[in-house]
Amino acid sequence: MKSSAIKPIETKFAPKPVGPYNQAILVENWLYCSGQIALDPSTGAMIGDGDIEAETKQVLKNLIAVVESAGGKSSNVIRTTIYLTDLNDFAKVNAIYAEIFSETVSPARACVEVSNLPKGGKIEIDCIAWLEKKN
Repeated sequence: MKSSAIKPIETKFAPKPVGPYNQAILVENWLYCSGQIALDPSTGAMIGDGDIEAETKQVLKNLIAVVESAGGKSSNVIRTTIYLTDLNDFAKVNAIYAEIFSETVSPARACVEVSNLPKGGKIEIDCIAWLEKKN
């Protein structure tokens, strides 16, 4: 695959990467989004003070901002992975997640409990999206 077929995606409406990676990579129609945590894109500060619902809303806002910057929308998301530091938060996360993906077929998904996340976050979500070719 030619390196010109790999395009980094960046938007000011999602947090800048905190390491050597991109917010997303577009390869042909496939968008591979890096995991998002509950960072405010304008300040870099964590949102929610440990409130899983506030964190989840910010995480999804950040993730969809990346998808939109590549020309997609929530209905283009085909797969997500949710990382939680406490699976007891699963029902609260599901309720907010369902709001974001309510206008389409819900993406395939995995959800795992992890011991820790960057910046002390309680949730991280990444995704893969399929974008229609533009003529």
